[in-house]
Amino acid sequence: MEKTKETREIDLISAATTVLKERKPLAISVAAGMVLGVIIALSTPRIYTSDVVLAPELSAGGLGLSGNLADMASSFGIDLGNTGKNMDAIYPEIYPEILTSNDFIQTLFTVPVRLKKDDTERTYFNHLAKDTRMAFWQYPKVWLAEMMKPKDTVGKPGGKVDPFKISRTEDDMCKAISQSIGCAVDKKTSVITISVTDQDPLVAAIMADTLQKRLQNYITAYRTKKARIDFDYYAGLHSDAKAKYQKAQNAYASYCDANQDVQLEVYRARRDELENDMQTAFTLMNQMAVQMQSAKAKIQERTPAYTVIKSAKMPYKASGMSKMMIVIMTVFLAVMADAAWVLFMRDLLGKRKE
Repeated sequence: MEKTKETREIDLISAATTVLKERKPLAISVAAGMVLGVIIALSTPRIYTSDVVLAPELSAGGLGLSGNLADMASSFGIDLGNTGKNMDAIYPEIYPEILTSNDFIQTLFTVPVRLKKDDTERTYFNHLAKDTRMAFWQYPKVWLAEMMKPKDTVGKPGGKVDPFKISRTEDDMCKAISQSIGCAVDKKTSVITISVTDQDPLVAAIMADTLQKRLQNYITAYRTKKARIDFDYYAGLHSDAKAKYQKAQNAYASYCDANQDVQLEVYRARRDELENDMQTAFTLMNQMAVQMQSAKAKIQERTPAYTVIKSAKMPYKASGMSKMMIVIMTVFLAVMADAAWVLFMRDLLGKRKE
């Protein structure tokens, strides 16, 4: 084993020495790698990533069972992992699916954004369509795709969206946006990290903040949907009961005013009947008011609370590979190609010619 290791070390040293002796092809390779690296680095647009970190309040259907209870119980060998999921159809693990769905992404088309160096507002759709740069090697692919795909016959890009007739342009835009959106959920702590990548740092921050708010509104609307339906129902009943009470009250007051000095029992009986109708309507109105307030309180009870651990900020450092690293990698690959040529390919090519 020791002899094999020594032999390999000697071979590597010998190979490196052979490559270094061939200074001319090595210098050409390094120069070519540097030129290619600079071209690639200058042609590759910088990308920036802004993220938001949230800590949501998890509850199993609003019954007060914490979503973290399953994680605590699991440490004692008790499996409660599906308790919250069975009672609440939308839980943190499917938040990434929500954020990257076409139905959700289409609502982002009209979000107003502005650039770091341009305060003019434009929609997010128009920003991606007009302000986004591409690397030079992507143009042939885009041109070929534009030539091959049929023309859009449905809707106008960035206009009113029909979910049943989405245009090809809008579908491509949805795919591009979904690739720039990231959502990670820590299963142990339920902490949510939402990130947005864009070529403009301010747009990345604006969209990260927008996604945070849109996701909160989406989850809140889902959690409180039943309570809001109940509130609207009882509010309608309360409005009807109040109208009936006012009608009964007006009828009783008018009858009493018109028959103040009348002592006949038939008039008294009619007065008592109208008074009973008024009291019944008043009781029903109060009952509906109680139900309406109860439904209103349930809306607040089921509204989830989110703690923003890290808010969206405009990044100043690009999240992609630095230009220097791109140049270093291309030079390294050029040196490896030169080594392969000197050590293997040149001799093999020479033998084939002979």
